[in-house]
Amino acid sequence: MAACRDRVPLRGAGEKGASNGEIGPQDAGNGAVFPPPGSPSKAARVRGCLRANLLVLLTVAGVLAGVAVGLGVRQVPGGLSRAGVLAFSFPGELLLRLLKMIILPLVVCSLVSGAASLDPAALGRLGGWAMLFFLLTTLLASAIGVSLAFIIRPGEGAAAPSLGGEGDGAVPEAKEVADSFLDLIRNIFPSNLVSATFRSYATHYELVVTRKNITDELGVFNETVTKEKVPLGQEVEGMNILGLVVFAIVFGIALRKLGPEGENLIKFFNSFNEATMVLVAWIMWYAPLGIMFLVAGKIVEMEDVVVLFTSLGKYIFCCILGHFIHGFILLPVIYFIFTRKNPYRFLWGIFTALATAFGTSSSSATLPLMMKCVEENNGVSKHISRFILPIGATVNMDGAALFQCVAAVFIAQLNNIPLNFIQVITILVTATASSVGAAGIPAGGVLTLAIILEAIGLPTNDISLILAVDWLVDRTCTVLNVEGDAFGAGLLQVYTERTMGKAEAEELVEIKTESLGPSKVPAEEEGSPLIKRDGPILLAAVGSCEKESVM
Repeated sequence: MAACRDRVPLRGAGEKGASNGEIGPQDAGNGAVFPPPGSPSKAARVRGCLRANLLVLLTVAGVLAGVAVGLGVRQVPGGLSRAGVLAFSFPGELLLRLLKMIILPLVVCSLVSGAASLDPAALGRLGGWAMLFFLLTTLLASAIGVSLAFIIRPGEGAAAPSLGGEGDGAVPEAKEVADSFLDLIRNIFPSNLVSATFRSYATHYELVVTRKNITDELGVFNETVTKEKVPLGQEVEGMNILGLVVFAIVFGIALRKLGPEGENLIKFFNSFNEATMVLVAWIMWYAPLGIMFLVAGKIVEMEDVVVLFTSLGKYIFCCILGHFIHGFILLPVIYFIFTRKNPYRFLWGIFTALATAFGTSSSSATLPLMMKCVEENNGVSKHISRFILPIGATVNMDGAALFQCVAAVFIAQLNNIPLNFIQVITILVTATASSVGAAGIPAGGVLTLAIILEAIGLPTNDISLILAVDWLVDRTCTVLNVEGDAFGAGLLQVYTERTMGKAEAEELVEIKTESLGPSKVPAEEEGSPLIKRDGPILLAAVGSCEKESVM
């Protein structure tokens, strides 16, 4: 009987479809049976699959083409000058500028509209679970980094590579641990929101010399000189994204508390957010070309790969192996345990964002594409993705924490300094804590590495060795950072789906984004209130929101 349902004899099909190419009665007379007219052929299914994954395939092709083009350009006799490399990398630089341009409106508008659209109880619960997930995964990443560093021992036999261009970055100034965390708190509360969009607060030190002339009872003249390192604050270049995130969340909650008076402004931020995502969709189609030139340009810039891997190969291998274990084994296992879904299908859905993270080395620049990918490919609702992902891009740095732990143990082994149990625990805790609010920019993890070295008394001048290979390790760090953000959003989506029917007070409140139809035109609803107050809308209604973002 099941076979009969799948194979339908086309009796009388001639009356129905002689004009649209269907089989006529003369073909049905021989008793042949054909598949139903609505079932797609194999070729149509292949074309549909290719069309659905076109952007991912183009991104993969862009990465591979970038490697090939970069290696090819390196073979040019004489190589490229610095100006030539800059010109060659210009399409990649353009992609970075486009992504950075969209970060500020995307983060602020998505968090304001997200915080205003969620019930305060649900907002606190989602935020709490997200922070717990981010904290635990960062701690696990730190533990993996320390364990691998003690097993592989990358500091034994390592030497400073004699490269001209890779280690030119300035070693960051060593800061006291207390001052580093005070800077973090200061950045949470920026004194000027406008300057917070392009500057952040950082402590630096000045040596103050004080001279005192003292004459003792015998008339002997003595001069005492005291030197004191005084901490001074200054504004440094770089968006204070942590302060903007906190302000946007609090501002969204305040708008919700205003009631009807805040509805117009909530609607403004919601519309602004939707328009920003349209711009992100356009930028995504330029991403494969930009990634190709970013990868190719970085390969052309490399001085001598053989020397680099010979001197610091064990350190590079240790970092990349740790990122692989955490990103492709541990995080997928956690996702599968709590969701019973295929985690690698989830990873395939965000591959474009992961490739962008690898090409740009910036989790903040990858944020727009990650939002688009998790909403369209993995079914995460807009309420969750646009609230959780900006927070994750700020506080969740699994890759950076793992790399910092490996680097700290590496520098200790390089200097033949044994680490006791207390120092190892200090590395774990400091790496986990300092990753919160670390700059989501290229080489942002190196800036916080000085905090860890200062906490356990290791020399900070050896950071120059880390800078020599940071251009490579930082890319896998960024991939792991944004992957952890995406898995956190996916887990919260499943959590809300499973708990939506337990208590109405815990459910999300949906923003009305569609205008009222002609059948819904009572006079009192003419203002189209943004938030329904007659009762919270069940999260089951989020399904309609998800359908809007499915291609």
